[in-house]
Amino acid sequence: MGFFKLGSMTMGSLFKEPSTLRYPFETKEPPAGLKGRIVNDKDSCILCGACMRACTTGAIAVDRKGRTWSINPYRCVQCGYCITVCPKKCLSMNPHYSEAAREKKIRIVNVPEHPKPARAKADAAKGVDAGAKAGEEAAAAKAGQKATAVKDAEGAETNGAAGKDAAEN
Repeated sequence: MGFFKLGSMTMGSLFKEPSTLRYPFETKEPPAGLKGRIVNDKDSCILCGACMRACTTGAIAVDRKGRTWSINPYRCVQCGYCITVCPKKCLSMNPHYSEAAREKKIRIVNVPEHPKPARAKADAAKGVDAGAKAGEEAAAAKAGQKATAVKDAEGAETNGAAGKDAAEN
């Protein structure tokens, strides 16, 4: 009886789709909650090193002078703590399986030079202060012009009165 059961299962599997995939050539959709691997958005990274200090396994290395950010994917345990401490939110989890590799490689990301935002903020603050000072000076000058005009008008009235007195004498 067991032989007929095994035979029917074998014959049934000949006409069904296989339950496995040919992995490198076919990939299946990753399940919900798969952490995958860490990805760095190099355009928004400022190389602050917060992720490197937060990494419990020491898988992340940041080189400010060389402008590089690197991760050893074989040391990373995908805890996601580096993602939570990143001030610019440039790190994210890519929920896909890693490709098959023949050798262990460290992923290195070259980060381009960015203009310093602190300097731009300082220039903007100076522009606001300069604008405020210019506005104050303009208001003071306008008030000074009004005061001068009032004095000139009073002087003209006084001079006009003095001219009348002089003409009468």
